[in-house]
Amino acid sequence: MKLKETLNLGQTDFAMRANLPNKEVELQAEWQDQAMYDKIQEKNQDRTPWVLHDGPPYANGNIHMGHALNKISKDFIVRYKSMAGMRSPYVPGWDTHGLPIETALQKNKKVNRKDYSTAEFRNMCRDYALEQVEGQKATFKRLGVTGDWDHPYLTLDPEYEAQQLRVFGLMADKGYIYKGAKPIFWSWSSESSLAEAEVEYQDVTSPSIYVAFKVRDGKGVVADNAEFIIWTTTPWTLPANLGISVKPDAEYVQVAVGDRHFILAQDLLESVSQAIGWQDYQVEATFRGDQFDRLTASHPFYDRESLLMLGDHVTLDSGTGLVHTAPGHGEDDYWIGLEYGLDILSPVDSRGHYTDQAPGLEGVFYLKGEKQILEMIEANGSLLHYSEFVHSYPHDWRTKKPVIYRATPQWFASIDRFRQELLDNVENSVKWHHPSGQRRIYNMIRDRGDWVISRQRVWGVPLPIFYAEDGQAILDLEVINHVADLVAEHGSNIWFEWEAKDLLPQNFSHEGSPNGIFTKEMDIMDVWFDSGTSYAGVLQVRPELVYPANLYLEGSDQYRGWFNSSFTTSIAAFGQPPYQEVLSQGFVNDGKGQKMSKSLGNVIDPAKVMEELGADIIRLWVASVDYESDVRVSNEILKQVSESYRKIRNTIRFMLGLVNDFDPSQHQVDGDHLALIDQYMHANFNQFKADMIQYYESYRYPELYKRLMNFVSTDLSAFYLDVAKDIVYIEAADSPVRRSMQTVIYQILHDLLILVTPILVHTAEEAWKSLNGVDGFIQLQDMPDVEDLAGSQAVIDQWQTFFKVRVGINKALEEAKNAPQDPIKKSFEASVILYLDADDRAALAPFADKLGQYLTVSQLKVEDLDQAPAEALDFETYQVQVHHAEGAICQRCRAVRPEVGRLDQAPDLCQRCYEIVNEEYPEYFQS
Repeated sequence: MKLKETLNLGQTDFAMRANLPNKEVELQAEWQDQAMYDKIQEKNQDRTPWVLHDGPPYANGNIHMGHALNKISKDFIVRYKSMAGMRSPYVPGWDTHGLPIETALQKNKKVNRKDYSTAEFRNMCRDYALEQVEGQKATFKRLGVTGDWDHPYLTLDPEYEAQQLRVFGLMADKGYIYKGAKPIFWSWSSESSLAEAEVEYQDVTSPSIYVAFKVRDGKGVVADNAEFIIWTTTPWTLPANLGISVKPDAEYVQVAVGDRHFILAQDLLESVSQAIGWQDYQVEATFRGDQFDRLTASHPFYDRESLLMLGDHVTLDSGTGLVHTAPGHGEDDYWIGLEYGLDILSPVDSRGHYTDQAPGLEGVFYLKGEKQILEMIEANGSLLHYSEFVHSYPHDWRTKKPVIYRATPQWFASIDRFRQELLDNVENSVKWHHPSGQRRIYNMIRDRGDWVISRQRVWGVPLPIFYAEDGQAILDLEVINHVADLVAEHGSNIWFEWEAKDLLPQNFSHEGSPNGIFTKEMDIMDVWFDSGTSYAGVLQVRPELVYPANLYLEGSDQYRGWFNSSFTTSIAAFGQPPYQEVLSQGFVNDGKGQKMSKSLGNVIDPAKVMEELGADIIRLWVASVDYESDVRVSNEILKQVSESYRKIRNTIRFMLGLVNDFDPSQHQVDGDHLALIDQYMHANFNQFKADMIQYYESYRYPELYKRLMNFVSTDLSAFYLDVAKDIVYIEAADSPVRRSMQTVIYQILHDLLILVTPILVHTAEEAWKSLNGVDGFIQLQDMPDVEDLAGSQAVIDQWQTFFKVRVGINKALEEAKNAPQDPIKKSFEASVILYLDADDRAALAPFADKLGQYLTVSQLKVEDLDQAPAEALDFETYQVQVHHAEGAICQRCRAVRPEVGRLDQAPDLCQRCYEIVNEEYPEYFQS
């Protein structure tokens, strides 16, 4: 027998080999084959439900790292809840309607919309959306995200659409739905109305002009030769001007400049004179704003009047105190125009071109027309000053083109009718985890206008509204529910294929249609109404789910998006929020904090990362980032995460080797009989478990990650497992001290694997297969209990002095290793003298005979502090000296002992190893 055969090294290379990407695919195939998601639900079927409702990603294009951050975060929560005594089903979903799919179909598939009927084109959109769903689904599953992937929810499913229509019916029945010509965000590039959530802001350069409106009828209040000055940054809306709004309680002045007489607010006189460049002016008269009520001015280039009106919306922050008012192109303009009986003039069509209501500009694109307008008012002397400035302006979030504010007939949900109910529920009914979450959604609801819910497109859910012969809109709950039943059975294409009479209830009649003739609304619903009613299409109809959901988790932009639309429709229809808690995340940027874009070449593709590094690397990255703010990812960052992962993986492999011959049913040592170091690690790990559970419960993954890495690196690798080499590898197989340590290592490994499963599900499953004494899948385990260990804190406190002096000894050893002459290569080559005061000596007394072993040095002496020589390293309360250990290296334990080479029967061994081998393998010395 060779000496190496007497070592209890264990098999450290029998499992957990490299090639993580391939191993993950194998594991996922096994989970699929074993119907793992179903097994988890079956295990938890009698437990309290806890549901995270999935916000549907849009079904177009490959997923990006933002998707990965969101879906993996959800998976952390669902997996943890499923292992923590809850029944936590997860139904993933997709948002499948809307303009981007129409556009992608025409662009990518070269489909000419005009060559097909509405129903045919919608079917092509459906097929394209389903194709995109399958592609994204495959990547989400590859990320290790668990869920009911065989039965996801899709907003295009007939049953889902039917539920959406029923929610609409409830809102209509309460009087919340109306039709109006109120100005809304209009995308000429998409030829459709937009909700606030579909608008993003980008910097643009706009004109800033001062325009003079000559008095038409001053009614004796102002001189007929005076001129009102307005300021605007949207000259293209001047053809729609019908009035000028003034602040009723403000002071206004008439000033003479040369031979002209201008009227403006007194408080803004100085800033306006500087902007226009008046060298000299003279105040001729003063007025109060309310004196101007219903005076008239002349339009600057059309032969019509502009009415002076009193408006509370007018401020003196900028401009002239006289506000150009076009009721067809501004919300404040609209409301004051209604009050004063003005027309809602909007002379711009759906493509952004002027109509014949703007004489001289017919058919001209509004921005080109703006140049003509400026030329006209400059020529007739109305333009007093022109400059340009950069400011934030709304754009269509899909086409990235600027939008216009335009009055068109649209269907609205009246937020005003139930705004206070919304605000009360924001404050009292939901837990908003992000510090600013409640404030953000409260302010958005408080300040938002009515919701325009109609869209002039075809790929979406139709508005279930009929019109009688006299034009009266029919918003009848019974009729809407009838349509919903038909849609559930036949799909929403029937709205575009069937006649109105076939969609109405049998024998339906209405006073507005004496001849029984009805027509249909051909607009579709805003896609935010689609996704915003997912609680009805999913939570309320799937028996395994609950309404309201326990949690919604999406990006921070969803306070104005899905969080908002879901909240609004749920309160409107059912009087309660669709969720109990809301958690939000920031955006994913590159390593420098810049937005990712193909043009910059800084895009990180999760599919490529998984192919090269594995999904668990991405999952660990998700755990490491502070998701409440914007996060960063780059190849360099992922390499750093890979190093952390490697530390975890190698530690697990090493622990598997240490307990390879340990059978917990036979070898486990009771807590009362554990060695002191094992008692400490048992208590320490119990605290670690408590921390990990707390972090999972509060969704604090960055703290969980830091705690995990510190425990693995510091408590295990740098201390406990380092000591374990001299015990598990060296002591006799069944020695009490070895089985004691194996007991705790096994328990730590067993529970640690379960604790990291929600994060590193593939790695944990792979290791679980190699752990003795377990069977089945780790995903079917419950989270380990935090034990009530009597006196555990006292056990931990007992080691405070040890770790205090260990810091100094490690520093002294490091200096000895870096010594310019005769350095020490390893700690086992060192002899350490530790100089302690009485208190520290007493604190270390319980394990004094093991102190050198726990410090992984070959020789240790403890002396009184007052005996320390001047050259000893001083650490305030103790001092340390390091020398080369005396003796030779034991070929078995690698410690330096003076007796090595002096034992006749075992010249290569120390006394300890000789005794162990002689007892364990007596034949070794006989051979």
